[in-house]
Amino acid sequence: MPFIGKDWRSPGEAWVKTDEGWEKKKILEQLNRNIQKSLSLDSDGNTENSDSDSEDSNTVTSNIDFQKKRDNNLWQPHFPITIKSTKEVAGYNTISEAFRRLDFRNAVKDIRRFNYICKLIHLIISENLTTLSGCATKVLFALLEEVAGQVASNQQNMHMLQAILQDLNKTMRKYYCWGRPLGSSLLWEQHLQTIERICVFASSIEIQEPKDDGSPKLTHLPAELIREILLRLCDYRDLISSGQAYDVMEALINEQHIWRQLCYFHFTRQQVRHATESYKTKSERPVRVDWQEVFHRLRKVFGLKEEYADCLFLCRHCRCLFWKSSGHPCIHASQQQLNEKCIPVQPQAFLKFFSL
Repeated sequence: MPFIGKDWRSPGEAWVKTDEGWEKKKILEQLNRNIQKSLSLDSDGNTENSDSDSEDSNTVTSNIDFQKKRDNNLWQPHFPITIKSTKEVAGYNTISEAFRRLDFRNAVKDIRRFNYICKLIHLIISENLTTLSGCATKVLFALLEEVAGQVASNQQNMHMLQAILQDLNKTMRKYYCWGRPLGSSLLWEQHLQTIERICVFASSIEIQEPKDDGSPKLTHLPAELIREILLRLCDYRDLISSGQAYDVMEALINEQHIWRQLCYFHFTRQQVRHATESYKTKSERPVRVDWQEVFHRLRKVFGLKEEYADCLFLCRHCRCLFWKSSGHPCIHASQQQLNEKCIPVQPQAFLKFFSL
C-alpha cells in the first residue's frame, strides 16, 4: 500500500522526458492512439482499431505526435486545475506544467493571445519572480525569449517588451544578495546569460518604416473610416501614439466623441454620470464636457478594463483551463451547458491558482 501524505505523487506511474518536459507515459500512448485514429479517418474515412505493439515506439514518436497535433489542429491545449487537497491528491498546481500544457510558447505567435501572455509575464516578473521554482524560472525566461523573437519578426509591441525588461532589471537589482540572486549558482548563471541575450537582442531591434511601393496607406483613407478605426482602440496610449504619427489622426483624436465612447467602454454609466456632475450648473445654458479630462479622472480612480482578443477560460464542470479560440476539451456536457459554466480568467486570477 502506498504511503499517503501531502507529498504523495502518483506512485507506479511511468514518465517520459520530452522536449517540453516530463509527461505520463499512458497519456502519450492515449494521444498517440487518438492521432492514429484521426489520421486514418482523414485518409480512409474509416476508424482503424489498431493498438500499439511496442511501448518504445510510443515514447520515441512522442515529440512527433505533439507536432502533428498542432499542425492538424487535433490537440486542444488544456490544463486541469487541482482546487481541493485530499489524501490522494495534493492540492497544488505547478505553473511550469501549466505553461507547457497550455502551449504558451506557440501561443506567443498568435496575435490574439500575445497581449494576454505579455501581461502575465509582466505580473510574474514584477511580483512573483523570486518565489518561482528553478524549473518555472527557466520556462519563464524561455517564454520571454520567444516574445522578443516575435516582436522582432512582427515589428510590433516594442513598448511591451521594453516595459517587461525594465521591470526585470529592477527586480533583479532589488533581490541581489552578495552580488547575485538567491538560489542555485549554476542555474542562475544560465538565467543571467539568457537575460543578457534577450536584452542584447531587444536593443538591436529596429522598427523599420514600410516601403513606399505605391500601394494605398492608412492616411489615404477618408476621415470617416479612420475615425471608425480609432473608435476600436481600447487603449488610450494607442490613441495618443496614433495622433503623434499622423496629422489626420491628431485632428480626429481631439474630437470629444472618441473619448466619450472610450469612457463608456471602460466604465459604467453610473461612474461616468458621477464624473460629469461637476460640469452641471444651475443655469440652463449647456456646459461643454471635456471627455478626455473625464476619462483620465476615471482612469486614476477606477483603473481600466482589461480586454483581450483571446484569453484563458475555466470550466467549472471539469475544472480545466483552456484557450477560448481552441475550444473546450470537456465531453461530459452539452455545448450550451459548457458556455454557462465557463468563465474568463484574467492574468491576475490565473496566478492565484498557483502557490507563488
